[in-house]
This record gives sequence, structure tokens and C-alpha cells, in this order.
Amino acid sequence: MNRYETTGRCKIGSKVKIMSVVLHFGEEPPISGETGAGTIFFSGCNLRCVYCQNMNFSQKADGVEISTEELAEIFLDLQSHNAKCLNLVTPTPHLPFIIEALSIAKREGFDLPVVYNTSSYESVDILRLIEGVVDVYLADLKYADDETGMALSKVNDYFTVAKKALIEMHKQVGAFRELYGKIKGLIVRHLVLPNNVSQSEKVLEFVFYGLSPSVPVSLMSQYNPLFKAKQNLLISRKLEKEEYEQIVNTAVRMNMNGWIQTDEKKKVTVKPVPSTYKITSLLKSKT
Repeated sequence: MNRYETTGRCKIGSKVKIMSVVLHFGEEPPISGETGAGTIFFSGCNLRCVYCQNMNFSQKADGVEISTEELAEIFLDLQSHNAKCLNLVTPTPHLPFIIEALSIAKREGFDLPVVYNTSSYESVDILRLIEGVVDVYLADLKYADDETGMALSKVNDYFTVAKKALIEMHKQVGAFRELYGKIKGLIVRHLVLPNNVSQSEKVLEFVFYGLSPSVPVSLMSQYNPLFKAKQNLLISRKLEKEEYEQIVNTAVRMNMNGWIQTDEKKKVTVKPVPSTYKITSLLKSKT
């Protein structure tokens, strides 16, 4: 497909398109650190999750187009604001631009660890092309079967594709670890859904047996029935505390590593980076 003529499923053309740039304090502790993860929310996505909380810029691809040179400047801006890492959210549609921007930024002294924040619906061939570029894969595993992926994310092979992608990620970087302040490895995220729709126990079993017992899992409890999820009887309500605790107990029983979410929330989870106000103003001018 020629991106200069049309867009694909991700709705991204021939330029970088981003929604926001922030210091994110709500990611997993070693990713955010004390100074926040330097996070870029890219526009576009290859999934169509019916409960997506970022519908406007993921599925509708709202955002601002910038050049690769400007993207490189943003990388350097985040580093100058003491970001713990460069956290690229839904980066795949923008990979050619990201690789070029990293090359430009590194010539100017950029050296933050690169976090690839992904749904895991990734091509193994593409992942092999970026081996050595990514320090940390922060990867979702949404469901444990293809049927649920079709029902809730509108792709007919989510688990088939994701498990192969996760195996490749683990092969490249191993399980997540932090040594002498440097971070590297794979973290698997899983959003627990109501009524065990996502088959969370099977997700944990895949991570434990299909990848490695040492791969940490981040179990998320913040599900909200947004958008089309309200019309789906199985996921039209919030997750109950008992449902989440059941999965947490399973992970504990399996002696897995990772993180869980509590009821305590920080007052500030994100902070805009001052040098990107021009992006914010452009977004406002479009509304």
C-alpha cells in the first residue's frame, strides 16, 4: 500500500501523527521511575477494540502531523526534562519515522532506553527488523483465544499473532530486569475484563509456561465499559473487585512476578512537556 496515496487500517499516511507528549507517572514503577516516563501517544491503531479508552486518537486517528526532525526534537526534549525512558505508545504504524528520528536524536546525544508500548498484534518479521533498537517491550496480552479477539478487537487472529510476537520479544530482550539504573526486557500487561471474558488465567499460563516464569506481569483493573462495550452484555459493567482479586490470587499461587493495581491513585499521573505546547495549541485549533 502506498501511504502517499491512501491510508491503511491504522489510518496513518506518509507523516508522523501524534496526539500528546507527556511525562507519565502512571506506568509500571520501573518504567515511570521518580521522574516519569517520557511518553508519546501516537495516532492510529491496527485494532478496533470496542472498549478503547483512546478512541479519538487510536481508531479515529485524531492528532497533529509532524516531521521526523520534529519527532527527534521531542525525543531530546523528553530527555532534557529528565524522563526515565522514551515510552512509545502504539508505535508500529510510525516505525519508519521513529527509526529515522532516533538516528537523528542519537547524533545529538539522545540515550534514553526505548520502551515499545504495544498491543502485541505485531508481525514477527517487523519485530526482527527492530531488534537492538528496543530496550523494553511493554506488551499487552489481551485475550487467550482468537474468537474473543474477533468479538472485542475486530481481528480474527489476535492470540495467534500476539503469542508469536511475544515469543520473539522475549527472545530479543529476555524477562524485564533493572540493573544499575538501566532497564531492559519484556513486561506483559493484561487488562482483566468482567465475566472472565479475556480468560485471564489462560493468559497467565501462557506467560508462565509459553514465555518464562521470570517474565513479570502487570495486572490491570481499570476497565470501564466505554463506547460500544455498553451494548455488549458480557462487558457492559465495570470489573468487580472479587473478579480482579481472583486473578491476582492465581498469579500469586503461580509465584509470578509483576504488579497489581490498588484503589490508591496519585493526584497527578501525567505532566505535559513545556516544549510541546505548540502541539497542544494545534490540537485545540482543530476542535
